[in-house]
Amino acid sequence: MIGQVYLIPTVLQEDKKAFDALPAYILDGIKSCDVFFAENIKTTRRYFKKWWKEMVIDDYQWYAIHKLEDQLLNEFKTHLIAGKNIGIISEAGCPGIADPGQYLVEIAQQTGATVHPMVGPNSILLALMASGMNGQQFQFSGYLPIDRAERKKAIQALEGDSRKRNCTQIFIETPYRNMQLIEDIIAVCHSDTRLCIAVDITSERESIQSRKLSWWKTAFSKLDLHKRPAIFLIQAG
Repeated sequence: MIGQVYLIPTVLQEDKKAFDALPAYILDGIKSCDVFFAENIKTTRRYFKKWWKEMVIDDYQWYAIHKLEDQLLNEFKTHLIAGKNIGIISEAGCPGIADPGQYLVEIAQQTGATVHPMVGPNSILLALMASGMNGQQFQFSGYLPIDRAERKKAIQALEGDSRKRNCTQIFIETPYRNMQLIEDIIAVCHSDTRLCIAVDITSERESIQSRKLSWWKTAFSKLDLHKRPAIFLIQAG
């Protein structure tokens, strides 16, 4: 019998409030697994211990998925065919969403394994929910180009597509470049375009604000988002 796959969500932030946002049945998912594929094994083990203090870490097999070499993918498939239940854990949020775990899930589907997606926090959807922007038509574009000229072109293209299709555009940035990204959005987007900045979602410092670009221009000098995990959403006016 082919093993089953559990997509185990984790916290978005390292504080108690973020942990309290998780559903209790995650513990059942952890206990159902024989093998774990985690984006970061060290932090995953620490996270599991919060759920299950009696867990004997060395009783399980562990694989890091930050590098998806053929050998790792083959190990994953071999464990499934051997009937082992496998847990996949992202470094933050839900496995398979803007996350390398998607490639393991693809193999699980090709192998015919049952995949169990478990409910947990996803910063993309949580930000969209709180933004007041179009939740019927939206697009997630991941990271924009690092080069500032290329990034500005990408932002303009997203704004144009938002205006054409009346959709919400969602993207992310490496936290230490947050302020540069906001500066570029302000520089190239129309003053009536709405921008939502969602920061530190599910934590004590959570802040989610949707305002027109004209408002963000005046507020920019007071912003302090450097190195804070953030999601950005725009919808053209």
